This record gives sequence, C-alpha cells and structure tokens, in this order.
Amino acid sequence: MKNSDKKLLGKTGIYILLVIVLLISLFPIIYPLLSSFRTDNELFENMMPFNWHTIVPIDWTWENYAAIFTEYHFGRYLKNTLIMIALIIPGTIAICSLAAFAFSFYDFKFKKQLFALFLLTFMIPGEAIALPLYSLVNSMGLINTYAGLVLPALANGLVLFLFVQFFSETPRALLESVEIDGGGWWTSFSRIVLPLSKPILITAGLMVFVNQWNDYLWPLLAARADEVKVVTVAVANFKEQNVIHWGYIYAASTVSALIPILIFLPFQKYFVQGITSGGVKG
Repeated sequence: MKNSDKKLLGKTGIYILLVIVLLISLFPIIYPLLSSFRTDNELFENMMPFNWHTIVPIDWTWENYAAIFTEYHFGRYLKNTLIMIALIIPGTIAICSLAAFAFSFYDFKFKKQLFALFLLTFMIPGEAIALPLYSLVNSMGLINTYAGLVLPALANGLVLFLFVQFFSETPRALLESVEIDGGGWWTSFSRIVLPLSKPILITAGLMVFVNQWNDYLWPLLAARADEVKVVTVAVANFKEQNVIHWGYIYAASTVSALIPILIFLPFQKYFVQGITSGGVKG
C-alpha cells in the first residue's frame, strides 16, 4: 500500500470517528427534537427493539406544539419568563456595574471585606438559602409576583466580579482627565467607563439571561400561580401524578431551548471577548 493511500485511509478513519463522536454528542438534542413531532403512542411503540424509527418519526405531526400553546397556554409562560428576564437584566447590570465602579476606582473602609462578601453570594448554592429567602419574600407579601422573582436576582456576585476585572483595565488617567475638566463620578461612569465596556455588558446580560431562563427552584417556590409561572416550571408540570406527557415535554423543551440559542448566537463573539478580557488583566 502506498504512503498516499495509507494517509487517505488514516484521514478517512479519523473523519468517520469524528462523525460518530458528533452523532453521540448531538443525540441528546436530536432525539427530543424529533420526538416532539410524534405522538406518545408512536413514541412507545417504537421504543423497543431499537430501530431507525426509535429516533425518526413515522408520522410527523405538529399536535404536541399545538396542544402546549392552545390547551396549556405555554405562550403565557414564555411571556412571563421574558418579562422577568427583561426586568432582571438591566437591574442586575445597573447595580453590579455601579458597585464595580466603586470597588475599582475608589478606596473606602472595609472595601476588601465587602468585596469578599459579595463574591460569596455566587459561591453559596441557591438551594442553601432558598427556604430562608422564601420566608423573607413571603413576609413581604411578594410571593406569586414579578417582584418576588426579580428582586432576589438583582445582586449577582459573579457579574460584579466580571465588571471589577474589566474595569480594572481602564486607565485611571481617563477618569483623572474628567475630574480636571470638572466632571464628577457619574460623568466618568456614564461617558468613559460604560462606553468602553460593551463586551462585558453583553457578556453579563447573556449570563444573567441563561441563568434566569434555566432557573427552576426559585420560580417553583415563589411563582406557582399561572399569572407569573415561568417556562421551567411549566415544562415540569407536564409530568402529572398518573401520566407523563412526553410529547408535550419534548415540544416545550424544544421551544424553550430554541429561544436562548437564537439570542446567544448573534452575540457569541462579544461573550467570548468579555469573558477573556474580564478574566485576564492587561
């Protein structure tokens, strides 16, 4: 066998291996997506023994998608989730960026201790504080309200950390020039620091979006009413006491996964830029 043939055979084997690995990696995505276009009866009829129609539907149908939007009002839960996130993202960015500006450019008493305290907020699992937080929010009468969903999420230690790391790269000479011209801290913040922070603003927004979109425990505790119920809780509700609507679950999961993907893809280059610039000092 010639060397060229050996190289071609080796490359072919590598490509085949890569395709197999790719299919295995994509299977958890492909299977629910295709299963969302079949009925529960067809799903179980072709489950065993394993065959081509275990994955690919025989009779394609939009029945599951129609049912979740007409019978189960899934559109309402999508709207609730988007409203919640639309309130949380600007609130979190405003609070964390202002706090990061203070930590980055000003010296004050207990600065290091306060910063460490903020960082602890994203090191402690949410499950550990869920019940005390529920008691606090309940005592304020905010259960089953947007405020009860939004307020606990506004102070985000990880977002604060990213802003501090990014702001620390901003030359102090720029802020000093503003002070010489008679500008105050707000001028420095709004006209110098924020315009230079586009990558980290997008990164922070995407991180908050993904975290809140996938959050389940807190919305389950604080927003059980239909008026404020969010997507993750709605998908879980398709699993009832005596029956599990697998087709509905797959359809709802597909829709709820598609929205973050469509939002994330156009901004992925800014996300990577924000993560790398926020994590490495120049």
